Amino acid sequence: MNDTSTRSIAETAELTGLTAHTLRYYERIGLLDPVDRGPDGRRRFRDADLAWLGFLTRLRVTGMPIRDMRKFAELRRAGDVTTPARLELLSRHRDTVRRRITDLADCLDALDSKIDHYRTLITSTTSRS
Repeated sequence: MNDTSTRSIAETAELTGLTAHTLRYYERIGLLDPVDRGPDGRRRFRDADLAWLGFLTRLRVTGMPIRDMRKFAELRRAGDVTTPARLELLSRHRDTVRRRITDLADCLDALDSKIDHYRTLITSTTSRS
């Protein structure tokens, strides 16, 4: 597709994995710039919108609060002068994600240990039978 191609809200929802409701919500709260409208008044999403939605989805999946996502979107709209503030916000979030990864790895180790324990119990019980 070229830069002038657009997609309906249903197509965008399918491509991004977000619901139409979420797409409208993101626009309403300012995470998305106002989306272009076709002659029929329906939203038409551009490639740039999809790329931005992809990044927003990554932020959300990694646990960034909507409040911080909105702040980042505001800074982005304000232009290059906000680059240091955007860098700081993303760096803080990255640190949070790294801590979560460490915590999840610890939880995974605990689960693996418990699974190994139960497998050993089952093996020793069946070998006695």
